[in-house]
Amino acid sequence: MTKITFIEANGTEHEVEARNERSLMQAAVQNGVPGIDADCGGQCMCATCHVIFDDAWYAKLGTPSDDEEEMLAPTPDRTPTSRLSCQIQVSDALEGIKITLPEFQM
Repeated sequence: MTKITFIEANGTEHEVEARNERSLMQAAVQNGVPGIDADCGGQCMCATCHVIFDDAWYAKLGTPSDDEEEMLAPTPDRTPTSRLSCQIQVSDALEGIKITLPEFQM
């Protein structure tokens, strides 16, 4: 299990224990984190699991796929470090990560 903290736009933190080899989106949904709707169920076909990372963590995640970039393009709160949480797998390497949820999704 990997400890992950999701932070709402208002600063409220949700620390969860996430199973490795599942997506960050699944960890958020399974733990009732508000702001992660996951309308497409993790198929990279919506942007309702949009999250924002700090620069250091973003650099460790690898680059988003073309499909992910396409889904993020029209997202109102997109930042240079935005990703779709359905496209990032939980692993021990993410231990302690803090992820910000965009205000638009709240």
